[in-house]
Amino acid sequence: MPRCHYACQNAEHRVTRRAFLGAAGVTAALGPIGFANPTAAAQLQKAQKRVVVIFLSGAVSQLESWDPKPGTDTGGPFRAIPTSVPGIHICELLPYTAQQMHRMVLVRSVNTANDDHGQGATIMLTGRKLEPGIEYPHLGAVCARLLGDDNANLPGHIQILPGGGGGFGKADAAFLGPKYASVSLGDGKPPANLFRPRDLAAQSDAAREALRKKLNDRFAQSRRSAATDAYVESFAQAERVVQQSRVFEIEREHPKLADRYGRHDFGRHLLLTRRLLEAGVTYVKVQHSNYDTHHENFDFHIEQLGEFDRPFATFLDDLADRGMLETTLVIVMAEFGRTPRINAQYGRDHWSRAWSIAMAGCGLKGGAVVGKTNANGTAVTDREVNAGHLFHTYLTAVGLDPKTNFYPDDRPVPVADPKASAITEVLA
Repeated sequence: MPRCHYACQNAEHRVTRRAFLGAAGVTAALGPIGFANPTAAAQLQKAQKRVVVIFLSGAVSQLESWDPKPGTDTGGPFRAIPTSVPGIHICELLPYTAQQMHRMVLVRSVNTANDDHGQGATIMLTGRKLEPGIEYPHLGAVCARLLGDDNANLPGHIQILPGGGGGFGKADAAFLGPKYASVSLGDGKPPANLFRPRDLAAQSDAAREALRKKLNDRFAQSRRSAATDAYVESFAQAERVVQQSRVFEIEREHPKLADRYGRHDFGRHLLLTRRLLEAGVTYVKVQHSNYDTHHENFDFHIEQLGEFDRPFATFLDDLADRGMLETTLVIVMAEFGRTPRINAQYGRDHWSRAWSIAMAGCGLKGGAVVGKTNANGTAVTDREVNAGHLFHTYLTAVGLDPKTNFYPDDRPVPVADPKASAITEVLA
């Protein structure tokens, strides 16, 4: 794969900043929905927990977000500002988010010990170190499997990508199987080529589909495999997307609310996320990029966090107003953090040894901070945690037991890393 001339030269960055990781596949989809008013939505959400991951791709700087160090040799030019919780300060680039701190939790002592983009993302999304011979399911697949309704028409696992590149077929469910793999929506739109061409009559399309199913069934009688199951499942999921395309019509939202979210990509994607949750989707991952600021870190964070800040705060307000935040866990993560040392290009490089994540909503004690780094942010000095601890915490917050097992091929595999445990200080 060609290498990128931008940032750290990693091949994962060879698309534009707005289209970072803009191509991925899927095997889940949208089923019948009815959009509820806020009161009905609140009643609906009492029955099932939801999870949202906002992934700041490329790795946001903890010093320009959740753990500022103003006035130090590593702190950079930005101030720390007070929040809605006395005594807690975050970077001045997040003024709207600062007013949401009473709903949020900060973990400032993350050490994942891996500075590679792809591996770091996998570690954060699976809660495991990479191991030879086994791939673990991502958080979205685990939530879809354990929180979702197997009889529901709605998908359990959706990711919204900047730029184009939606589709079917990503293997992020590992041994849980294609039913729980993600549906990727490029720019928040349905995967391409889903809808019947205008020159193809509905009756002809139905006959064609009946023939396809008949041939699939005949083939499966003698040569069924995981690959053929994945193929069949992707078609079934795609049919449900076609039936429920209205979920993508965010223009149905009140214009003033759409303005608060923002008319740019990230604002639209968060508004779509709320619609998906309201429609019954179990897990949504939204990517915002590109934070890989090896050059001009401070200018880039002014731009990127300026785009993130108000939509994120609006999203939390919107969920709370609709009675959904108490049953929706919202996680803001990246693949790692950025170096406290500022390099010769006024950038920050990869840093996984002492960084931060943020959470809000379901099962958490709002207004809490756990962990601490030293004065210039180079090392964790209190309550060090890794991705395994975080994964336990996410599952516990939504009422799941991370100590139970999956049983692929009748072999017990712990749902979460058995060497870790939840961060109980942040749990309600």
